[in-house]
Amino acid sequence: MTIASYVFLMIGALFYLLGGLGVLRMPDTFNRIQAGTKATTLGSFSMILGVIFASIESHPNWIFKLIILIILIALSNPVGSSTIAKAIYKSKTLQDTLLKDDLKGRGEKQ
Repeated sequence: MTIASYVFLMIGALFYLLGGLGVLRMPDTFNRIQAGTKATTLGSFSMILGVIFASIESHPNWIFKLIILIILIALSNPVGSSTIAKAIYKSKTLQDTLLKDDLKGRGEKQ
């Protein structure tokens, strides 16, 4: 179980590293949000799975709490990132630099 724990912790660290690089390297804000959200979600899942495998023998009562944590992350990360992206889009600061605006004219109250 210790080896599986280390493997998942290393995978989680790799996802966090790639997410940070994605935030630095992506060309616009929307791609940065997407790269950061997906990488941190998968990194968090892997890290928590590593902690689950490490705590099976010593703290078996943590498993349920960690599974609840995975569910909360799976629900909150996409909602948070889409809310941030919508706020950035509505702020009108990036609309001049967009190459293609699929949402132009949709959902605006007149």
